Amino acid sequence: MRRLLLALALLAGGASAADAPATLPALKIDPARVTVAGLSSGAYMATQAQVAYPDVFHGAALVAGGPYGCAQGKLDVALGSCMKGTPAPDVAALAAQARARAAKGEIGPLAKLASAKIYALHGAQDALVAPVVGHASAGFYDALKKADPSLAGMSVVDDGDRAFAHNLPIAAKGDDCGKSVSPFLGHCGFDAAGEIFAKLYGKPSHAASTARGEVRAFDQDAYKAEGKDAFLASTGYVYLPPDCLAGKPCGVMVALHGCKQNADLVGKAFVEDAGLNRWADVYDVAVLYPQTRAVFAPLNPQACWDWWGYSGENYDTRAGVQLRWLVDALRGLGLPAVK
Repeated sequence: MRRLLLALALLAGGASAADAPATLPALKIDPARVTVAGLSSGAYMATQAQVAYPDVFHGAALVAGGPYGCAQGKLDVALGSCMKGTPAPDVAALAAQARARAAKGEIGPLAKLASAKIYALHGAQDALVAPVVGHASAGFYDALKKADPSLAGMSVVDDGDRAFAHNLPIAAKGDDCGKSVSPFLGHCGFDAAGEIFAKLYGKPSHAASTARGEVRAFDQDAYKAEGKDAFLASTGYVYLPPDCLAGKPCGVMVALHGCKQNADLVGKAFVEDAGLNRWADVYDVAVLYPQTRAVFAPLNPQACWDWWGYSGENYDTRAGVQLRWLVDALRGLGLPAVK
């Protein structure tokens, strides 16, 4: 009877069992090759992920974002200092606060950043997140290095002189590089995806061509930490390069979209057109594309990642519900257990 009811429900909805998102496939994940990248709110989320879990994320690419802990859990600070740069973020104070949080165990041991790679990319024409904030995203890591000589090996690249607006530049050319318009992929003639991979994984062995792997949908609800709502969409996506599908050891990059850039608003534009997938084939790196959802209680109508505290006061720590979801999803993809 249950099977009959399920079949009737699927027919009524015009769907089939094959349409239902599955869980993530278990890959042979190389833990040393796990990184995170993000645009705008996704960049803030990326630095939160790396600082909270430096034992998981060995590299971070931050596009049009700011420094860890910038908002201090306050929306007015997020909209002011952390976007407009008035006043500019105090990276020395934020680094000191991070060290204090690490000492309490709220975030991971910062010593794990000793060999991390940081690439901060931000456009000189960005009118939404001021260039001074973009520089601060790299300056935070520089402040950590300055205070702790054991972090001297951490690589920090501040790339903020390129002429583009608040978007992710792609290799194709067009008339929107100096604009911030949906789907926020600027046709600038600059392949930011290739630069991100090179900065985080080293020089490529060969040039990228058309992506040859598979984009698969998966059930994001399956990875809720203790069943708690992480304010994510029900469906996320993952790109699987051919060698990863064949069972070879594989890295993982978590790619975090910006505000108003989730699949509900731009379809698969970020997932398929950002340029990451074709480079993922070159480097044998699966790309995880989690998706947020817009909500009005708590207030997040633009489907941003939580970098100011709408999901709870511990949003940027190891107790944060979205950060815990990310780690659980990586475990589902084959990453060994993280404490």
